[in-house]
Amino acid sequence: MVRLHILVVIFTVLTVLAACVPGIGGTDGQRLRMGVLPILDTLPFYVADQKGYFQTEGVTVELVPVKGAQERDALMQAGEIDGMLTDLVAVGLFNRDQTQLHVVVTALRATEETAMFRVLAAPGSKIRTVQDLADVAVAISQNTIIEYVTERLLTAEGLPRERFRVLEVSAIPVRYEQLMAGQVEAATLPDPLASGAIAGGAHLIVDDTYHNRYSQTVLAFSRSSVEGKSEAIRRFLRAWDKAVDDLNSRPDDFGSLLIEKGRVPDNVRGSFRMPLFPKASLPTLTEWDDVMRWMVEKGLLDRALPYTETVLTSFGG
Repeated sequence: MVRLHILVVIFTVLTVLAACVPGIGGTDGQRLRMGVLPILDTLPFYVADQKGYFQTEGVTVELVPVKGAQERDALMQAGEIDGMLTDLVAVGLFNRDQTQLHVVVTALRATEETAMFRVLAAPGSKIRTVQDLADVAVAISQNTIIEYVTERLLTAEGLPRERFRVLEVSAIPVRYEQLMAGQVEAATLPDPLASGAIAGGAHLIVDDTYHNRYSQTVLAFSRSSVEGKSEAIRRFLRAWDKAVDDLNSRPDDFGSLLIEKGRVPDNVRGSFRMPLFPKASLPTLTEWDDVMRWMVEKGLLDRALPYTETVLTSFGG
């Protein structure tokens, strides 16, 4: 009996220790479910997973693939995921009535060298400049980051707002196909699909390398996860930063991952470059306020939401 008692004590101690050691055991408090879109912005998720960085940091991360923003948002509303890659317009819509999401880090942003969104004219079109787009419907998905970026880019390049026109084509693959077939005269597409369209004969009118303050994606977590799983989120972000370091320092090592997860079109697979991922940064107050201003103007929000109620600096961004 004494021997049995000693074994029980040893087992109990080992169980407690296992729960405290990164990568061993774990509790629900150290588990995160993340909604992941099929876009290149999510590459750090897969690098961190493949390299074992989540395990090293002691957090279990389940990647939940989603086909689009609608499915992702439905999972978040239902409490089926803890966090997701999204954008500031989507976050504003979530937080319209009460704070449901918190932004903790910028996932990807446009730079002077790397575009996220491009406004394109169809291959057979005579449109070559922003001014040529006056009163021409640009195919977009309305009330989204795509519409926000499109309007901001065109007006920043001198197109009067009253002559800005849009056509709702919400599905990105359909928008691409209609542009390339000449069924729409112009469209806004994300990279790398936009680069594939240009290689296929579409004409670049303007992209966000010209005005890169408008385009970014972010990682956002539910309010309940921020309050109940803050340590798991910190561990997740440490793993994310390690993956970002890998992608930025050795992009050629992840060429196959870029093609697979980033969905690089066949006609630009040899030329499309890995984007530079930002590390430990957040949307600025100026960027947030501009999105809020646009959403209020569009009637998507009754009032501008305070920056500090949504964007958190407590996680080191």
